[in-house]
Amino acid sequence: MSIDFEVTMNEYLPLRDVVFNTLRRAILRGELKPGERLMEIQLANKLGVSRTPIREAIRKLELEGLVLMIPRKGAEVAEITEKNLRDVLEVRCALEELGVQLACDRIDKEGLRKLHAAAEKFRDVLDSDDITQIAQADEAFHDVIFEATDNARLIQLLNNLREQMYRYRIEYLKKRECYPQLLAEHQGIIDAIEGHDKAKATEITIVHINNQVDTVVGTLRHRDEK
Repeated sequence: MSIDFEVTMNEYLPLRDVVFNTLRRAILRGELKPGERLMEIQLANKLGVSRTPIREAIRKLELEGLVLMIPRKGAEVAEITEKNLRDVLEVRCALEELGVQLACDRIDKEGLRKLHAAAEKFRDVLDSDDITQIAQADEAFHDVIFEATDNARLIQLLNNLREQMYRYRIEYLKKRECYPQLLAEHQGIIDAIEGHDKAKATEITIVHINNQVDTVVGTLRHRDEK
């Protein structure tokens, strides 16, 4: 097991919660990979804690479905499954449809400027070999849309979903052949929002998310066939 992440201490949280959040983030971001074993001693040594908060964190991660307990082997990171992908993206699709519709009504000139700038930033980083950087730029583009809704509850729900989405976003962005299509979808969303065309913005958003589902499902099925 290679450990290339660090614990981020928080004076307002119990140590067990800090360790749980650290491991959860590492799994969702792919720093701990599907199928990778979680060795309590190694994790405790790396994070500078005892084995007790590690063990408690692993139990909570198992309840979230991010970790599996394998008889006679111990804990390992759960594989990315088609069912989990569809569950997460169904929720995301509903929330993002609402998001673009509200943005069509409420976005102002500054919001449009930010949206164009975020799209340009995303385009600029596509040549990078850093998938994390590309994923962050993609998130930033969508964050501008969410900000334009001026709906704090919607933004909170989308932010809660963000980390669950991260594993699938990374898998999608590994497919460089999808980049031209992705750029065209981003531009289509911008044009629809700028034109206050709710129907078009909703249509493109649904296509945008369904293309991600189809691509990642194809990847998962290909892996399963090996």
